[in-house]
Amino acid sequence: MRGGSAGASVPDDIGVWAPVSTPVGTFRLVPVRVERDLPLLVRWMNDPVVAAFWELAGPAAVTERHVRAQLDGDGHSVPCLGVLDGTPMSYWEIYRADLDPLARHYPARPDDTGIHLLIGSPADRGRGLGGTLIRAVADLVLDHRPACTRVVAEPDVRNTPSVAAFLTAGFRFAAEAELPGKRAALMIRDRSLRALL
Repeated sequence: MRGGSAGASVPDDIGVWAPVSTPVGTFRLVPVRVERDLPLLVRWMNDPVVAAFWELAGPAAVTERHVRAQLDGDGHSVPCLGVLDGTPMSYWEIYRADLDPLARHYPARPDDTGIHLLIGSPADRGRGLGGTLIRAVADLVLDHRPACTRVVAEPDVRNTPSVAAFLTAGFRFAAEAELPGKRAALMIRDRSLRALL
């Protein structure tokens, strides 16, 4: 365990985190259940825009392996659906960045929490939803994980809409990092600056 608090894994009961009001509607994170959610996730992963960055296109088994690795893993990453006004419309992974291989590529702090996301429907992209929902999820993490002093993300530097959404959500660009399979923009949202955002 690279600097993390013993036993302080995510999920921290994400499934019971209350919904939050956002300017675009009521949003909540719902932990993925493969039996219920796999067809939707497979459809999203096979969208060419998503596939270009997630690299999980193909038969259902590809996405299922990815999700089950988290569900059956060590509990440090939780796959979730983002549900807006009752409709699943995004996929999120909330993870302990300090316990992730990412920690080898930046100066990780104990309890750093990372987020990955995708907006599922093409109709929901390019409308500013990403920045609004990233802000909401970062706030949820900070509200429910008091030991977490910052939320981090590492979108592909080529994914300019994603990088822009993190900036809109109050993250700062910290550095570029060479990660397996991508050159990433390390984005950080500090708890100490939350009141200013």
